[in-house]
Amino acid sequence: MRISLTTIIILIFFMLPFSHSKSTVKHLPTFSDQLPFTLETGYVGVGKGGEVKLFYYFVESQRNPHQDPLLLYLTGGPGTSAIIPLFNQIGPLKFVYTNASRSDVELEVNPYSWTKTANIIFIDLPVGTGFSYAKTWDEPSPNSDSLVITHAYDFMKKWLVDHPTFVDNPLYITGISYMGLIIPRVVSKIYDGKEQRVRPELNIKGFLIVNPHTDKFIDFNSRTEFAYRAGLIEDELYVPAKQHCGGKYIYVDPNNTLCLNSLLPIKECLDRVNTNDILEPKCDAQSDPKLICRETIYQYSNIWANKNSVRKALHIREGTVGQFKFSNANISSLFGRPDTKYYAHDIFSSLSYYKLLISKNCQALIINGDHDMTFPYVSTERWIKNLNLRVKSPWKPWFIRSQVVGYEKTYSEAQFSLQYATIKGAGHSVALYKPEESMAIVETWLASHTNSSKV
Repeated sequence: MRISLTTIIILIFFMLPFSHSKSTVKHLPTFSDQLPFTLETGYVGVGKGGEVKLFYYFVESQRNPHQDPLLLYLTGGPGTSAIIPLFNQIGPLKFVYTNASRSDVELEVNPYSWTKTANIIFIDLPVGTGFSYAKTWDEPSPNSDSLVITHAYDFMKKWLVDHPTFVDNPLYITGISYMGLIIPRVVSKIYDGKEQRVRPELNIKGFLIVNPHTDKFIDFNSRTEFAYRAGLIEDELYVPAKQHCGGKYIYVDPNNTLCLNSLLPIKECLDRVNTNDILEPKCDAQSDPKLICRETIYQYSNIWANKNSVRKALHIREGTVGQFKFSNANISSLFGRPDTKYYAHDIFSSLSYYKLLISKNCQALIINGDHDMTFPYVSTERWIKNLNLRVKSPWKPWFIRSQVVGYEKTYSEAQFSLQYATIKGAGHSVALYKPEESMAIVETWLASHTNSSKV
């Protein structure tokens, strides 16, 4: 790793005020062997006085960690723990059921981990998520989308201070779902800091978001059009709704009874559809509790993470987090849900920040599973169109072993580039449904913008 003497001096200076814990993890309960990759866990203090302790998992690239890109991965929700992407989606291990009753889980190697070609930091953010906690807050935390942006930026700076050998690695801010509202703002904040010569300087190259939540009107409103395109509702329902509602299916004027009445049969058609993947069964408290759903494995993260042996292996600080839950219901956002005393959903759209980033030397990749109705590809295409970017490469299929696995289109403006790709047959958590395709598109995209090359 090539680091200048000036950079080393600056990093040493910045290390003085901070004391962050980090530990190497060589073994994990329910995985029989020594870990075949380098895993570090730890806490970074952010906020005034560092009272917010953000817990992270850092997995070094399994190829060339000091040359490969560095990814900060932000999990959706908000309030969903980093355990979900780490052990269920894109990390080097994955949970599997150990018996027919699904009463416990084990870990096995994930052959399609993104860590084969990138270093990844998985972080429990916002505070109150997973194993992150606030040291001084006795009352419910005044948390918000805006605060998450500040905490993510501060975390990245302080983490690099503690890990100076990665300061020159190409940095990408990545994540999924709700973090589509957050990531463009974090990236913009990093570019601003770079221009203002804030130290340590982050070697930002761009961002990657899977099925992003970008604009609260466009995203939720597009569900009706997606349902029509997917054949979930027919012309006799869609056409009058489009006419009476003027293409506006949410936040409807209560006096527009024609629109409201035309939406009732549509709601009936969609109520029991799994929005994460319209082809998958819908699993919730009202469903058959024995029904096996792809997302069911998430629940077993709670069993694993609440084992004392697991907490000891991960070096979780005693007395900081009681019952671990993979998703904090007090934080998570649902359509139409008001702010709670725990969290303020104070960002409506990230479109203006995309427009700011167009002026930067920035590379972006947006991935959509084409069977996701949570934040459907219809909405992604709509807000991308609003950016008025030049089309560099038109809509075309992309392949694995000569088979069409999705479609892609590339836009550009000066030094800004945005690649939009769909993955055929994938739902909301793309890597959960199509792990090989997910890894392939990310690996190819990273290789095209960094010095790393495909294996």
